[in-house]
Amino acid sequence: MSSIASPTVRSAAVPLIVVIVAGCIVAAIGNGVRTSFGLFTLPMTADLGMSREAYGMAMAIQNLAWGITQPFAGAFADRYGTARTVAAGAVIYALGVVLMAYSQSSMMLNLTAGIITGVGIAICSFSVVMQAFGRSVPPEKRSFIFGIATAASSFGQFIFAPIGQGFINAFGWQTALVYLGMILLLVVPLSAALRGRTEAAPGQADLPFFTALQKAWTFKSYRLLVIGFFVCGFHLAFINVHMPAFLVQCGLTPEVGSWSIAVIGLFNIAGSLLSGYLGGRMPKQILLASIYLARAVAIALFMLFPVTEVTAYVFAGAMGLLWLSTVPPTAGLVTVFFGARYMGMLYGIAFLSHQIGSFVGVWLGGYVFDVTGSYNLVWYLGVLLGLASAAVHLPIREMAAPLFRGPAPQPAE
Repeated sequence: MSSIASPTVRSAAVPLIVVIVAGCIVAAIGNGVRTSFGLFTLPMTADLGMSREAYGMAMAIQNLAWGITQPFAGAFADRYGTARTVAAGAVIYALGVVLMAYSQSSMMLNLTAGIITGVGIAICSFSVVMQAFGRSVPPEKRSFIFGIATAASSFGQFIFAPIGQGFINAFGWQTALVYLGMILLLVVPLSAALRGRTEAAPGQADLPFFTALQKAWTFKSYRLLVIGFFVCGFHLAFINVHMPAFLVQCGLTPEVGSWSIAVIGLFNIAGSLLSGYLGGRMPKQILLASIYLARAVAIALFMLFPVTEVTAYVFAGAMGLLWLSTVPPTAGLVTVFFGARYMGMLYGIAFLSHQIGSFVGVWLGGYVFDVTGSYNLVWYLGVLLGLASAAVHLPIREMAAPLFRGPAPQPAE
């Protein structure tokens, strides 16, 4: 199995442990706040007189804005540095969350919770943080380090689900959003530890954005990876936004919904670390196919049994093991294909597919509920898509793309 050589890095000397700790905290805060938005579905729609579809549309726009912005955020960080990218994103993210608290119409919610928040999430997301990790460690350790970053994001989900519900119960949903926006500003000083940018490695082409993208898209394994990642976004966004409301519909309390999201985050710490470990020891495409197959089985079993507090937590634990465990092998394959130099941009393109899936999952969940009074059709679709994604990943080949090789270095005269 070949891989493109490690890049050189332009940055001040920052100890690796400082980079990892700061990056993990940034990932935990950013993902934790985002995954708490499902807790606001019921109080916001009740107070503002909105339909589930309207709230779901705002969250869908958020995911789409995140996905569209991600490749450009990654390319900006590749060229101009991670620290300034993450800091700017945190400010935009915080602004969107605070303004979300004062959005009284679906149009304003689409702008604040949707576009502004989505753009901010993209610019300071753990995808950008992983660029700093990817350039700081040797290729053979990247999969495990990506697993650590993903586990940190999941820990944020575990922490912020009960925090978000506690804020709502104690202060109301509007004040809760303001407090979450203030917490996001902690990312700004933490981003200083991530300063630096990735340079092209010797013998690797240094290509403009669209040229690199055009060359990458001719690589079949990359196309399959991008297509398969759509399903990951569909599953995660639908469950994160609509599962708390689904459980209430089944007769459970909102607290069960918030703790189910927390359980997903807790179990995904183990799932992400295990995925990162296995990604360095087995074919990454086989690992991904297994994860998607296991998701399909877990959702199917959840729908077969009566929904109780026990089955909700068991399902949350199972999905938690599989939740963001797709990220380390997906990011790892991108670096195998194209090297760390283009990871931010080309993983961002794959993530755009993920977020298109998120858009469909969130919007479709709200639409189907408003039309049928049930989420069941979307759960069943999730099973079929999981099976399809498992099949799509099997033909992927874990090998470097020769298209990104530059001219051979000339000997010194």
